Amino acid sequence: MAKRSHKIAVVVPRYGLVGGGERFVYELTERLAADPRFECHVLANRWSDPSGSVAFHKMHRIGFPRFLSTWSFARSVDRFVHDHDFDLVHTHERIFRADLFTMHSIPHPLWVRDVRRKRMSLYDRVLGRVEQQLIYYPGLRRILAVSSLAREKFFDYFPDASPLVQVVHPGIDTHPYERIDREACRREVRSRFGLDRSDTVILFAGMNFHIKGLDFLMAAMAMACAQRPESGLKLLVVGKGNIRKYQNMADGFGISDDVRFAGVWEKGIEQVYLAADLFAMLSRFDTFGLVVLEAMAASLPVVISQTVGARDLVVEGQNGFVVDRTDSAAVAGRIETLLNPDVREPMARNAWATAAACSWEQAAETTACAYEALLNGPDRVDPQIPPRSTHWNEGGNTL
Repeated sequence: MAKRSHKIAVVVPRYGLVGGGERFVYELTERLAADPRFECHVLANRWSDPSGSVAFHKMHRIGFPRFLSTWSFARSVDRFVHDHDFDLVHTHERIFRADLFTMHSIPHPLWVRDVRRKRMSLYDRVLGRVEQQLIYYPGLRRILAVSSLAREKFFDYFPDASPLVQVVHPGIDTHPYERIDREACRREVRSRFGLDRSDTVILFAGMNFHIKGLDFLMAAMAMACAQRPESGLKLLVVGKGNIRKYQNMADGFGISDDVRFAGVWEKGIEQVYLAADLFAMLSRFDTFGLVVLEAMAASLPVVISQTVGARDLVVEGQNGFVVDRTDSAAVAGRIETLLNPDVREPMARNAWATAAACSWEQAAETTACAYEALLNGPDRVDPQIPPRSTHWNEGGNTL
């Protein structure tokens, strides 16, 4: 008699839609769904691009008032799971209860206080309360953090939390970058934005210019241009932000002629990576930064700040540099180092090798091993915590 597949509930508000976190969930879940050991059910409010290998279930989410959005989604999931027989609940979102939680961000109060530098709104307080309820739910047996930085911040805020926290980096598919003619990309993209083939082009990509540290990068680039005016150093900015503000900033730094704004590039982003010479992102905070891995897949050495989770993959001077974003002179020095093709080209090859070792298949298999450990092992990692009930109930999900 064939062994039945384990029934897995994968929880995420949006599945297969634009965004680094959404892409992570999509790439991982599609591979896990292809594994005969698992029967994957996605519990989501919205989804796209269904492959046929995943079953979808619509979860209710109140959009307005905003402070009810997280709570209403968590409540909808809780009721659905209570009424269905799942072997394991794997959530990528803050909900009331789960067996496994992939942590794509840091504890929400830390994000508001240390990164956004704002006061906690009603929305933030509700979200933080739901998050806290999940972390201290006795049945939560393992957390998968996307970087060691995320794990560090988790224990900074929840020092007494009991679940095992394991790092599982996102993956990347290097094949799209390998199938494209790099020289053709350099001609076409550079021509489109008025860049010479001889220019050394830094690529910046991000959907929030402030959080991603574009101001720090411009300050460092201005120093590098002043030190090496003959280098043809240029900055290509891809993404969404207040372009006029940063154009004025570039003008203030005296580099307005050296900066190009490409806007949001929805399709064929690989061509932009392949047209550049190096990648830089000096984020104020980034739990991982999938764009760093994408840049490496395009054979670009990277210059990133210490507060980017993808620092886990950077070997100093081998495939990139990790820098203090506030030290413009030091960042400029690293950029100047990469102006030398004899330095840059070996680092480019090493960057590609790093990306090639980070496949989605590897991430899926690591997650599958976590599934198996939870399905076949004891209910709790810490025996001092009483085991979870074998039945879900309606209690414990109030605010």
